[in-house]
Amino acid sequence: MIDEILTLEFDGGSRGNPGPAGIGVVVRAADGTPLVTLGRPIGVATNNVAEYKALILALEKARELGAAKIVIRGDSELIVKQMRGEYRVKHPAMRPLHEAAQSLYREFKQAKIEHNLRHKNELADKLANLAMDRRAEVTDADEDAPPTPRIETRFSCSRCGCAIEVKKASSIGAERLGAFTCRCGGRMG
Repeated sequence: MIDEILTLEFDGGSRGNPGPAGIGVVVRAADGTPLVTLGRPIGVATNNVAEYKALILALEKARELGAAKIVIRGDSELIVKQMRGEYRVKHPAMRPLHEAAQSLYREFKQAKIEHNLRHKNELADKLANLAMDRRAEVTDADEDAPPTPRIETRFSCSRCGCAIEVKKASSIGAERLGAFTCRCGGRMG
C-alpha cells in the first residue's frame, strides 16, 4: 500500500454533447511525478457522463496502485459538487455513475475532491482530446507522436490488378491479419 498522498486529475469531453467522447486521467505521486497518464475514447456520450467516467477510471487506477490517501482534482464544477453532496444528481442516467464513483471514493482511507481550474487540468484535458482525435487509447500527451498505425484500406492484386477496399477495420488487429488472396490466385497487398 502506498502511504503518500496521490493526486488524481480527471477530465472528460464530448464533441456534440452528446457526441464522440473521450476521457483523460493523470495520477501523480506526492512530488508531482505522473504515475499514470491515460486517455481513452468512450464512444458517444455527454460531457457530464465523460467527466464521471474519467473520475471512475482515475479512482480505479489509484486503487490499482495501492493508494490509501488521495486528492482528486477536476474542472467540472457539477461533478465535484455532486461528489461532495452540494448538488443533487437529478438526471437518471448519471445516478449509476455517481454511485460507482462514490463507492470507489469511500474505499480510500483518506480522500478529498477539489475543483481544479481548467488551466491546471491541462494534461488530463490533452489526453482526453487526443483519445477523441485518434479514436484510440493514448498514454502520452505528445501531440507530435506518430498516430496509432492504421490498417491499409485498399489492396490491389499483383496478378490481375483488381482491388478491394476495407471499410471496417478488423477487430483482431492489423498485425494478426494474413495476406489476402485474389480469386485468380494472386496476392493482394
